[in-house]
Amino acid sequence: MQTMDVLATQVRHALESADLTVMGELLAPDARWGAPEQKVPTCRNSQQILQWYEAGKNMGVRADVTEMVIIDTNIVVGLQMRAKPDVASNAADDVRWQVLSVEDGRIAEIRGYETRREATEFATTGVSNWRK
Repeated sequence: MQTMDVLATQVRHALESADLTVMGELLAPDARWGAPEQKVPTCRNSQQILQWYEAGKNMGVRADVTEMVIIDTNIVVGLQMRAKPDVASNAADDVRWQVLSVEDGRIAEIRGYETRREATEFATTGVSNWRK
């Protein structure tokens, strides 16, 4: 669990500081990101994930980590989204949840959820259909 604790701390720092260099170091090269209902994830490698984060950063969207729970090889992250006042964004002031699945010490998959319950259910019982 020590490795997961250290990784969770690094994830918190990367998300709250919007540090794409650190985030890139945490991602597996073939990491996936998307919504849980997608058969094919939106992002299919670490570069696409970093481009997605960079687009949000450039639009002024930031996230504060409100909660972080380690469940087996998953990190459930609660995010309070915020945007600059002059930026029109549907992400502003929303609470989002992500499940970061870890393989070999790196983030292999990120899934976005609307509720904590959905995120923790996947982290506890979910099986990825993206990593086949």
